[in-house]
Formats: sequence, structure tokens, C-alpha cells
Amino acid sequence: MYHSEDILKKVNEALERLPYDRRPQSLYEPIRYVLSLGGKRIRPVLMLLGYNLFKEDPERIMMQALGLETYHNYTLLHDDLMDNADLRRGHETVHKHWNANTAILSGDSMLVLAYQRIAQCDDSHLPDVLGLFTETALEIGEGQEYDMAFETRNDVREEEYIEMILLKTSVLLACALKMGALLADASKEDADNLYKCGEQMGLAFQLQDDLLDVYGDPAVFGKAIGGDITSNKKTYMLINAFNRANAEQRTELARWVDATTFDRQEKIAAVTRLYDEIGIRQLCEEKINFYFDEARKYLDKVGVADERKQYLRKYMNEMMKRES
Repeated sequence: MYHSEDILKKVNEALERLPYDRRPQSLYEPIRYVLSLGGKRIRPVLMLLGYNLFKEDPERIMMQALGLETYHNYTLLHDDLMDNADLRRGHETVHKHWNANTAILSGDSMLVLAYQRIAQCDDSHLPDVLGLFTETALEIGEGQEYDMAFETRNDVREEEYIEMILLKTSVLLACALKMGALLADASKEDADNLYKCGEQMGLAFQLQDDLLDVYGDPAVFGKAIGGDITSNKKTYMLINAFNRANAEQRTELARWVDATTFDRQEKIAAVTRLYDEIGIRQLCEEKINFYFDEARKYLDKVGVADERKQYLRKYMNEMMKRES
């Protein structure tokens, strides 16, 4: 059995060893650059931990795990282009470091490389693995489209937001766990329970990210807080603030959302105060706890000895900054 720290180290070492010997180098250098920027590597670590529940040699599926990480970073590359973001993990984004055309073409090549890497598995696993990955990739595109559409809407409902983050974030965590299980020849029931575990985990993880954007410590969070507030992002918190505000609170909230010019810190402070008054932090924390508990219930259902689940359980707690 492998600790998540051991797996993370092996993932990073394997990413560094990936060869990019095709031509032209100008197409592949941005791909190498993106994959060298670091990150938590949550998806490959989950995939290898999911496999390790059933079998002892997770390095056997390292290439498929790297394929999933390649795909995830491809989505970030294109997200950054769509958002016209300047930085990713403290470094220039590809379209800033090179240009938009390079970002599009190198991103497209990353998607192809992701398929190529994932497809390097036994023929017996190939249909299920590629079927799962293809469905997941389509869902993530659907989630991104919903997210962009929400930017111009002021009537986004809570259930629509949950569906969007399920598609945009959760399904890739679910895919990682299930793909690991499939490659380890787990039963359909165990693979499906791990998928559901990943889904619920992803919802908790994204809602926690929303919460930390308002209430997090910038030194721990890794970026300045309040970005969602200043950009009027339709998060679980903003949606429920409008739903639960009284008339006076709703008027003030709408004034800040509609403001075209404002002092950034003043807006963050005012909206955060409204969240405090309305009880949004507690509401969000309760929802996070609900999804996290659901994730643990699905892991409990997986039919392997409890001691084999300890490292995946520990990793889930670390993702959610939990003690137990």
C-alpha cells in the first residue's frame, strides 16, 4: 500500500520523464511548460489510490494517470484563454507567455496526448476506460458552457449551480477513482461506489473553494481572497445570499453586483458583511459537510478490507483539511 505522499512524488517524477521528441518543438514546449508548473496532482493521485485499494502495483497504471493529469491541465490552459487570465500558479499563462493561437493549438495537442496516454492500457480494459473518459470529457465541456452562460444571468438557481460544478469539477475526480478501479479489475459495484464517492467529494471540494475565496487566509489559500465577489461569480454563496436576504439586504447586494465602478476592498468587505448577516458561511459549511459525509459513505460501501481504505480516507481528509 502506498501513502499519497509517495504517489505524488512518483507522479511528479513520471511527468518530468515524459518525452517530447516530436517536431516542431514550438508546439510541444508549451505542453511541457504547463505540466511543469506544479499543482496538487489530485486526479492522478486519486486514480492511483483507487487502483491501490485492489492491487499492489499502482505504478503499472502511471501512464493512464498522467493522461488524466494531461487532460486536466489542457482544460486549465483553455480556461485561462477564455478568461484572459494572466497567471496560473504564479507563472504566466500560455497565451500570455506565447500567444492565443499557440494556446489553442498546443491545448488541442494536449487533448490528443491525453487520449494517447490513457489508451496505453490492456485491450481488455480499453473500451471501459475510453468510454468513461470520453463521457467525462464531454460533461466537463458542458459544465464549462453552463459556467460561462451563468456570467450573464442573474436568475441562476442553487440546483443549477450544483449541476454545473458537478459537471465542471466533480466528474473528473469521480472518473479518476473509477478508472483506477476499472484498471484494477474491481467489481462493477465497487467501481460505481468509488465514482459516487468522487462525485460527492468533488462537490464538497468546490464548495470549500467558494468558501475559502471569501473567508480563507490568502497565505494558505494561495491567492488573494474576494475574487469571486469582485467578479460577481454566481457561486453557491451569492445565489443563496439573494435567496435568503431580506428586502434591504437584497437591495444592497444588488447595488454591489450592478456597480460598474467600485473600490475592490470596499466591495469585498460589504458583501462579506452581508454574507455574515444572512448566515451564508454556516449554510455553505453545512452543505460541504453533507457532501463530504456522503463521499465517506460511498467509500465505506467499497468491498475491500477497511485497512486498505486508510490512505484514500486520509487523502480525502487532507483535501478537505479535516482531522478525521
